[in-house]
Amino acid sequence: MKFRARTRSRFNKRSASRSFRGSRSNGRKFSGQYIDPAKFVNKAVAPAEDAVYAPKHSFTDFKLHKALAQNLATKGFATPTPIQDQVIPLVLEGRDVIGLANTGTGKTAAFLLPILHRIIASNNPGTAFVVAPTRELAIQINDEFKLLAKGLPLYSAICVGGMGIERQRGALARRPQLIIGTPGRLKDLLNRGWLRLNSVKYFILDEVDRMLDMGFVNDIQYLIDKIPAQRQTVCMSATMTPAVEKLLDKLLVNPAKVSVKTADTSKYVEQDVVRYEKEEDKFDLLLTYAAKQEVEKLLVFCQTKRGVRKLTKNLNDYGVAAGEIHGNKSQSQRARALQSFKNGRITTLVATDVAARGLDIPGVSHVINFDLPMTYADYTHRIGRTGRAGKHGIALTFVKNR
Repeated sequence: MKFRARTRSRFNKRSASRSFRGSRSNGRKFSGQYIDPAKFVNKAVAPAEDAVYAPKHSFTDFKLHKALAQNLATKGFATPTPIQDQVIPLVLEGRDVIGLANTGTGKTAAFLLPILHRIIASNNPGTAFVVAPTRELAIQINDEFKLLAKGLPLYSAICVGGMGIERQRGALARRPQLIIGTPGRLKDLLNRGWLRLNSVKYFILDEVDRMLDMGFVNDIQYLIDKIPAQRQTVCMSATMTPAVEKLLDKLLVNPAKVSVKTADTSKYVEQDVVRYEKEEDKFDLLLTYAAKQEVEKLLVFCQTKRGVRKLTKNLNDYGVAAGEIHGNKSQSQRARALQSFKNGRITTLVATDVAARGLDIPGVSHVINFDLPMTYADYTHRIGRTGRAGKHGIALTFVKNR
């Protein structure tokens, strides 16, 4: 990655280091878990070590509606991924399904394609209701829907925080066939009487493990209580934790279970620590790594929104094309930053942990934990933004010498 070098006269090193002392993650200002730095060191597994999956179907075997099939062909998709290969036939049969797969493996199309087909083919199509943990993931699902349903008389409503609620009310008034949202905003719309779920025939929980990690279990249960008992339910997850298993036991009827997990995503990530002596050393270290030729897209994590803002400004002052994403940004600002990062207009994205949940950002070559994560679960979510879909990634964690 190349950037314009600025002279020290244009930017004061001392002021830069002072900007980051407020986070003091290594001094335990934040009441997170103590994480042994040794857990941040791990050699990556070569992707070639995984067995090659031989799909049983092509997309033409599924006999999808001709418009769906045409849209797939236009995108150049002929062979389904492992999760698609196994889940699509089950959903087409009307089965409840639990799908376990690594991130970046095509889970969204695995449930959207067969459900859209069933909606089109039915005289009483009903509504598909998708609940996702973050607004970014909800938007990604909606974008996938638009690609797959192009040319069809199907509509969606996206219901997430950070976007105008009146506009969402208008989208719901159109009686869309697909409703996608995050738990908090969906609950709000229900309480206002603007969202009605009596026509739901297909219920999808996407990234259910992350929703439970984020404390949404009560909101999810509230939504479940509002939808008809007679429905088809599909749950997608990267892991099957005891909490997930407990929820799904009550939610699904005789589910088919599909697991195509290979190595954990983190096993494809070369993990190491970068030691430093003083707080003012951290910024120089970050600049050093940002300048490396092999760094194509760099995702940097800070503990606080304030830290993200200041670090982004200082990187830009030194000529690094950097953007930021955190909870104080509006959805349109977050979307613009993500799009700029995806299309290469910026080469570095600085974020709080909000960006570690459910985002699919292709081509992230490096993740740097500028501040330590609060928990080891946060760490695994952070580094899971690289090394996706079996590709190699690098994750570095800055750790202060004691």
